[in-house]
Amino acid sequence: MPAIGPIELAILGIILLAVLAPLVLIFVSRRRKALEVQDEPDAIEVRDAAESGETAEVAEVALSGPSVLDRFRAGFARTSSALANLFGGDTVDDDLFEALEEALISADVGVKTSMKLVEELRQTARSKGIEEPGALREELKASLKVRLGRFDTALNPAPPEGPHVLLVVGVNGSGKTTSIGKLAKRFKEDGKSVCLGAGDTFRAGAIEQLRVWAQRAGVDIVAHQDGADSASVLFDTLKAADARGHDVVLCDTAGRLQSKKPLMEELGKVTRVVGKACPGAPHEVLLVLDGTMGQNALSQAKTFGEVTGVTGVVLTKLDGTAKGGVVVAVMEELGMAVKFVGIGEGIDDLRPFDADAFVDALL
Repeated sequence: MPAIGPIELAILGIILLAVLAPLVLIFVSRRRKALEVQDEPDAIEVRDAAESGETAEVAEVALSGPSVLDRFRAGFARTSSALANLFGGDTVDDDLFEALEEALISADVGVKTSMKLVEELRQTARSKGIEEPGALREELKASLKVRLGRFDTALNPAPPEGPHVLLVVGVNGSGKTTSIGKLAKRFKEDGKSVCLGAGDTFRAGAIEQLRVWAQRAGVDIVAHQDGADSASVLFDTLKAADARGHDVVLCDTAGRLQSKKPLMEELGKVTRVVGKACPGAPHEVLLVLDGTMGQNALSQAKTFGEVTGVTGVVLTKLDGTAKGGVVVAVMEELGMAVKFVGIGEGIDDLRPFDADAFVDALL
């Protein structure tokens, strides 16, 4: 075998360096990330939420941060910009009304509601002799505020005796479990004694995720093992809450597609069992909808409303890619009040719905 000269050795060294250097960099990068995860106190909750399909809404944000209006403006930037451009012209004509109708439909307001809004706006423009697009926009704002403001967005009153029971329903990935945690925090800050019922026994990691939120909010929780009967878990939760003197019970349920009839029938069973455990319960049925789902959210709301008698909607993820108009569609077409909105990932970022702030941000 011929001896390897210095030139060959240098070439061989360069080749080895070229091959090994990327591997060393990858190893160092992964090791650094692993150390960062170990140092991050919320790493387990974030990972569990991501793997389960739920939004990992765990970042702490102080209430002194951006207002609801600011969050709406940031979330609806694209929609509000498109609408602002429409009203930036010089004249009010048929082209403007047609473009407005298309813009509203694109913003997830819905075909039926969009057509109704625009037709009423046409009549108002004729009767008042409106010729300035800016004045027309103010008429639209006023109309929307009246429409949305007529809904009672407050929670149903608590019963005179026993715990106030809220059943929380929705499809997987809507932010249902995290919304429960945030609601628990709100009730706790109002001086209420709160208990969570881990009724989502189907989704892997759901119980542990709810435990994390219970700990964050500083409230009690009743849970069985994965795969347990959901109705039984909530029955035990209500009995325990009554015995311990809790003021509020938030019942989690397994996420399910509204198109799966057997699963929806099971949810009906859960609702009936809750009523047996606590007469008159559930006193509130909150449907959690993903604000980015658009018109699909309406389909979900219709089906869940038929099965459980939804009393109010929690609309999440309005700080992200939601177009905003789905709020109008849910309230106008389905007659369901949006009672809370998710405007961020922090535990304090579930806020009561404000119709005026919503309309001001959208237009």
